[in-house]
Amino acid sequence: MKRYTHASTYDHQIPSAITIGTFDGVHIGHKKIIDRLIESAKERDLASTLLTFFPHPRMVLQKDTDIKLINTIEERIQILEKTGLNHLVIHPFTKEFSRFTAEEYVKKLLLDQLNAKNIIIGYDHRFGRNRTANISSLRTFGQDYNFDVEEIPQQDIEDVAVSSTKIRKALSEGAIQTANSYLGYNFMLTGTVVKGKELGRTLNYPTANLHIKESYKLIPKQGVYVIKACIDNKIYFGMMNIGINPTVNGTQQSIEAHFFDTSFNLYDKNIQIEILEYIRDEQKFSSIDALKTVMQQDEDFSRDYINSML
Repeated sequence: MKRYTHASTYDHQIPSAITIGTFDGVHIGHKKIIDRLIESAKERDLASTLLTFFPHPRMVLQKDTDIKLINTIEERIQILEKTGLNHLVIHPFTKEFSRFTAEEYVKKLLLDQLNAKNIIIGYDHRFGRNRTANISSLRTFGQDYNFDVEEIPQQDIEDVAVSSTKIRKALSEGAIQTANSYLGYNFMLTGTVVKGKELGRTLNYPTANLHIKESYKLIPKQGVYVIKACIDNKIYFGMMNIGINPTVNGTQQSIEAHFFDTSFNLYDKNIQIEILEYIRDEQKFSSIDALKTVMQQDEDFSRDYINSML
């Protein structure tokens, strides 16, 4: 898959079949649409091209909106790379771009830059200034400018919306297996390991404190989780706490991962953690010893869970 950070860098001599959307989560509903795009492109001898936008339009047009996305843009790219797409175009969404008329959007972006010959789009797709144009408008442009429009059925689009809603709800409730089943892969957190208070070392559970720079990244419910990560091409399992550490009077949320059977230094390393299962809510314990006892139980649960997977 070839990637572009602006539509103008796409080789406009390559005729393309295009689908357009945010594709946050790149979940099983999205993959159905992408598979249809790839199949259609092959039938017509076109390049399969996915057009998405970043930042998310709501980040630009509604800056006070505290939007949370299932994937960071880099995670989205990583997942899309596995789909079989020929091209991924991540076009910058700006206020200036949002003011394009529908015809400017079609002519300047889809035709002049992306050489669209077939556009596969949802029945409810809106575009152009103030999102006034719809799929009927696009069909009219298709007749004027000689490209085809293939409509994604209402049921498929609604399935995508339902899946996204269910994934966000499941993550907010700690229902990790439900979220992962809709995603078609394990929900992930990607960030840099930074120095924390090093409390874990005093409990014999040294942790990697994960800093996620993207404020828009959705963080699951506070609690303890079973996790895995690929670090230096090797898989490690462990457990992770998302929360404020109330037993030691913590006040700020942190994400702390403990990996089993290893003692490497991960400071300043960028790692990606996959979340496998929810263990329990974060709790305030009466003493450090009580916390240690429950952490041992968390480890026992995690190891049993991991062994059942292998």
